[in-house]
Amino acid sequence: MSNTESNTVNGQATILDRIVAKKKQEIEADRRRTPIVRLEESDNFFRECYSFRDSILDPALTGIIAEFKRQSPSKGIINNKVSVKEVTNGYASAGASALSVLTDRSFFGGKKADVIEARKRNKIPVLRKEFMLDEYQVVEAKALGADVILLIAAILRPDEIQKLARLAKGLGMSVLLEVHNREELDRSLFPELDAVGVNNRNLADFNVSVQHSYDLVEHIPAEFLKISESGLSDPTTITELRSAGFNGFLIGENFMKQQDPGRAMAEFVKQF
Repeated sequence: MSNTESNTVNGQATILDRIVAKKKQEIEADRRRTPIVRLEESDNFFRECYSFRDSILDPALTGIIAEFKRQSPSKGIINNKVSVKEVTNGYASAGASALSVLTDRSFFGGKKADVIEARKRNKIPVLRKEFMLDEYQVVEAKALGADVILLIAAILRPDEIQKLARLAKGLGMSVLLEVHNREELDRSLFPELDAVGVNNRNLADFNVSVQHSYDLVEHIPAEFLKISESGLSDPTTITELRSAGFNGFLIGENFMKQQDPGRAMAEFVKQF
């Protein structure tokens, strides 16, 4: 589905449709409020980004991209009692290879300031987790201090993926492409990408199955980092996915639903 098309389930607009429609409105409002020339004046705009590849492959770290997420459309409030500082510091201390920070406010309770805070408090890559549709958001990600952006194949045409990835690379950021099935993977691969993430959650209905990762891993070309995303709650699954060929693992809800997400991650990684 491109960002101009509609995907429906039983004739009804999906959650993803609603997110994309809202996001388009937000982008235009943000563009009017803060022009690109203002974004380019940010101190973070001139910093050198941390290498996503180096951090994911660092044997001293866990390969986990640990996520800060307050809520989701499928689960409602997950944890809105903890701060970005305490959670991301806890993740980093537990051996996270990178941090994922949600910035969508309407559906995930995120804030752009969360990326700024995570960047300020840590020395590992920060992924801006967002529904990226426009070049404005890529420039904004750099200004916020992100080292990595996410591009979701389900909401972007191939030409849009390549355009946004090229811009991100030109700004020194890494690019994680998210796919859910073989069709999305085959139409979305470009040299400008650094990593391919298999989202085990179907964004149309939010059902989750880790089998999607196993089904796609051998079809991801070797030059890309391979990341399994969502539905990862068992340390044994991480060991099995690593054996299958995955380099990284994006985990959020499993940690965030605990009172102390950083401690939850520390206990988790002791088991693999």
